Amino acid sequence: MEECMKCPDHQYANAQHNHCLQKDVTFLAYGDPLGKALAGTALSLTFLTVLILGLFVKHRNTAIVKAHNRALSYILLTSLLSCFLCSLLFIGRPDQATCVLRQTTFGIAFTVAISTVLAKTITVVLAFKITAPGRRMRQVLVSGAPNSIIPICSLIQLTLCGIWMGTNPPYIDTDAHSEHGHIIIVCNKGSLTAFYCVLGYLGSLALGSFTLAFLARNLPDTFNEAKYLTFSMLVFCSVWVTFLPVYHSTQGKAMVAMEVFSILASGAGLLGCIFGPKCYTILIRPNKISLHRFRDKTHLGEIKAF
Repeated sequence: MEECMKCPDHQYANAQHNHCLQKDVTFLAYGDPLGKALAGTALSLTFLTVLILGLFVKHRNTAIVKAHNRALSYILLTSLLSCFLCSLLFIGRPDQATCVLRQTTFGIAFTVAISTVLAKTITVVLAFKITAPGRRMRQVLVSGAPNSIIPICSLIQLTLCGIWMGTNPPYIDTDAHSEHGHIIIVCNKGSLTAFYCVLGYLGSLALGSFTLAFLARNLPDTFNEAKYLTFSMLVFCSVWVTFLPVYHSTQGKAMVAMEVFSILASGAGLLGCIFGPKCYTILIRPNKISLHRFRDKTHLGEIKAF
């Protein structure tokens, strides 16, 4: 009677189960159909973000761009650009450097984006709630103090990422069991606790922005982008709440692809919900950005200050 031996992890049995064959090394590559689709989507969204940024720069002196806080819009578009580009780090053969850059770039880029949305939301609320002359908070609004939220929130996330990288950083790992006949090279998160802390911090910022924007949704319509901010945060939270159970139920290349998809979907949600209506107004209904009409309808003097 022949003795049966289990093949090593880096090998698999042939169809006749009488010989061990070497497993092929694989990863989510740019040449794979899934890799091509995700990379193409990331580059398309990057190009679209650049076009929108160019559109805003070109129309930087119009009332609609000024009223929706020109500086914060530039910061948000730049951070979204970084979010889309960082998704490309998840595609291709991973090494130690890309494993570390994936998580830190993702965490910091999205923190800047969400904290910018939070700053925009606070600015909208203050612009409509603080209108009485001589109020102390009026000076806070004019000085641009809400913008300080961005570096503060980013510094907190940077600290979390620093602790993560200093204690148990991501590293290259192999998955020999997800796909028959293949060894998949993946980036192990290192500390799952740190990963969920980074993700949880993003979620808390998004939830705070959503709550504040939701409460401000019924303010006057001309300058009020709170409705769009509310919907953008709803899309962002929905994507990442869906991501968690799906992420845990997948392995190998599907797990990486799911993370890339979540980055692209949440970023696209922010881009479309916040900037889509503004681009529509600038390109399709330019008569709405007439400075005279805005002056007649709302507190332009308050908002032009920033």
